[in-house]
Amino acid sequence: MKNPSSSSFLHFLVSALALATLRPPLAIASHDYVDALSKAILFFEGQRSGFLPRDQRMAWRCNSGLSDGWTHGIDLTGGYYDAGDNVKYGFPLAFTTTLLSWSVVEFGDSMPPSELRNALVAIRWSTDYLLKTISQADRIFVQVGDPNIDHNCWERPEDMDTARTAYVVDAPNPASDVAGETAAALAASSMAFRSSDPGYSETLLRNAIKAFEFADSYRGAYSDNEDIKNDVCPFYCDFDGYQDELLWGAAWLRRATENEAYLDYIQNNGQTLGAEENINEFGWDNKHAGLNVLVSKEFLEGSILSLQSYKASADSFMCTLIPDSPSSHIEFTPGGLIYKPGGSNLQHVTSISFLLLVYANYLEKTSQSATCGGVSISPWSLRQQAKRQVDYVLGDNPKGMSYMVGYGNSYPQRIHHRGSSIPSIRDHPDKVACKDGSVYYGSWNPNPNILVGALVGGPGEDDSFEDDRADFRESEPTTYINAPFVGVLAYFAANPN
Repeated sequence: MKNPSSSSFLHFLVSALALATLRPPLAIASHDYVDALSKAILFFEGQRSGFLPRDQRMAWRCNSGLSDGWTHGIDLTGGYYDAGDNVKYGFPLAFTTTLLSWSVVEFGDSMPPSELRNALVAIRWSTDYLLKTISQADRIFVQVGDPNIDHNCWERPEDMDTARTAYVVDAPNPASDVAGETAAALAASSMAFRSSDPGYSETLLRNAIKAFEFADSYRGAYSDNEDIKNDVCPFYCDFDGYQDELLWGAAWLRRATENEAYLDYIQNNGQTLGAEENINEFGWDNKHAGLNVLVSKEFLEGSILSLQSYKASADSFMCTLIPDSPSSHIEFTPGGLIYKPGGSNLQHVTSISFLLLVYANYLEKTSQSATCGGVSISPWSLRQQAKRQVDYVLGDNPKGMSYMVGYGNSYPQRIHHRGSSIPSIRDHPDKVACKDGSVYYGSWNPNPNILVGALVGGPGEDDSFEDDRADFRESEPTTYINAPFVGVLAYFAANPN
């Protein structure tokens, strides 16, 4: 091939530069994943209920929900408000706790020591509360706060004057989903605390076993109980069945205890409880994909043939996420974000990204890959897909906006969150009653309190985002969006490229 003349080369260079200006801008430098990790953990301080400690860093928040549980003669203070409202829902809270703990179990070694401590503090704020919910024999408290009344108000948690009803399920009524997820949360968190606080770890594990016994002994969905159905549905109703939570709880107890009884449970009950349904979903209501990834670890490391179907199902899930796979069918926005219809899309993005990274680690440590028909998908491919999602969320997207509040130069200003949108009680000590906050809800002004680290529901299927407080599907943060992102960011903090 001949060397180009100077004139033709100059023409080529000018054309190339012109073409480059038409393309979407690429990230100039890697994101500051350590900073994003710190903020993702800090978010949980803004969701705290109960007596706040002296070292509370989200200083615009104050004590709230201090009478929770008193109508039943039990202390139910603490825990987290799940989203932008002032209700404590046990089902998504337990899932949040499981994913925070799994983040530490898998990626705690990748976290800076200070952020590992902060993550453990975030987990403990939840586990202390979960222990209270199962502290009375043969019952589990599944929710605090009347959502129908709460959702009719726009007020700070510090000003709550709505009913703090405590919703409880007593045996023999079923709550397999909430109790099973609580068992998973306590078992996973027992592993997270094992080295730093072995005494607390043992307490968590002992109570995880108790919660699982309740879940398995009285099988059924908590939202089928007539006494509470109208107050837990349609908010966190069990839409997909309780069976996956039983297997999920057993799988985490197997991981935490190495007890053969839980392995037997998974092996003997997998088919009857729907493990082979291979539902490609993972979130607060559906644990199938996470269950398959979690259990596949034991097959990959020990080749227990009876668990091979879990590895095959985990492969199948991963194959739907990779464009090069013959079975790829995941939807993406034009800008490349994983998209599932229904609102609050980032809950899918963060949980799927987490599973991609966890499974990539399991495969790499055992020198294996995912099998998609005749195509082999490497751990590197799984990580690249996760990285594309993370970078989109942090700002590499058509709007050039970070969907994490407080990260980057452009991020959502009007999130659907009561405490963030109403002036802090420190700045505005006068009570803001139920309807008094409506003026702040309807305002187009930015929220006065920055809920640092909050991940909002995220953009629509066309990458659009209006930053509208009233559009809760796009602008409301939740604990279960953030929880898996902690693990994802921990991985990329240690492996940025």
